[in-house]
Amino acid sequence: MAKLIFDIETSGLPVDHFDEAQQEYLFRDCQKLNDEAGRLARHAEIQQQFNLWPFTAQVACIAMLNADTSRGQVLFTAEDYEDDLSEAGPVEFVPCMDEIELLTAFWDVAKHYEHIVTFNGRGFDVPFLYLRSAVLNVSISRKDWLGYRYQTEPHCDLAEQLSFYGVSGREGAARRFNLDFYCKAFGIESPKSHGVTGRDVNSLLAEGRFRDIAEYCLRDVKATVVLFQIWRERLAGIK
Repeated sequence: MAKLIFDIETSGLPVDHFDEAQQEYLFRDCQKLNDEAGRLARHAEIQQQFNLWPFTAQVACIAMLNADTSRGQVLFTAEDYEDDLSEAGPVEFVPCMDEIELLTAFWDVAKHYEHIVTFNGRGFDVPFLYLRSAVLNVSISRKDWLGYRYQTEPHCDLAEQLSFYGVSGREGAARRFNLDFYCKAFGIESPKSHGVTGRDVNSLLAEGRFRDIAEYCLRDVKATVVLFQIWRERLAGIK
């Protein structure tokens, strides 16, 4: 049965999006530091972490591919986006007016797939999508992706599989690495090989470089497709 492989890119919301009480809560750690330089550094560090939390960030892009056909879509938010959308190819780039339109389109695709494959989707992508959709009152078509952890259906999380569900802890033989490291270890082209990383999404969004974000997210998914094929051929079934 066809599997949907996807990845998301997120962008932190501006600080002024939050009221005074929320800002005090978010930056409370800064006040524990005595020196001004330390407080400013910690403030910047926390603001960078906004990208990781669904209540302080938005979904900027979702790339999706069918694991068997490598056909799919890349949904990305874009203001006044102008491009030649008539391009031919197995992947369609779809600009969305806002996050609500993007999430709605994603869940419309997701309902047609029984199984999904992600890299760290259980720890990040899926809960992020669930919570952002709830915040924006977007209907969620699949609510079973965070079920029983020790199975690969309906959700195969390669970060879990390649670390054997954390059997070695942080320092053992099966410690968890990031996608870039696994790609290089298995001879897969790294999504970061083009000079863009997830840390660049905020600045790219601010510069209006929406297509660059979409291309980077798609490279993540293409790498995950190859990594999934390697896992399925060489490691699937190990208990």
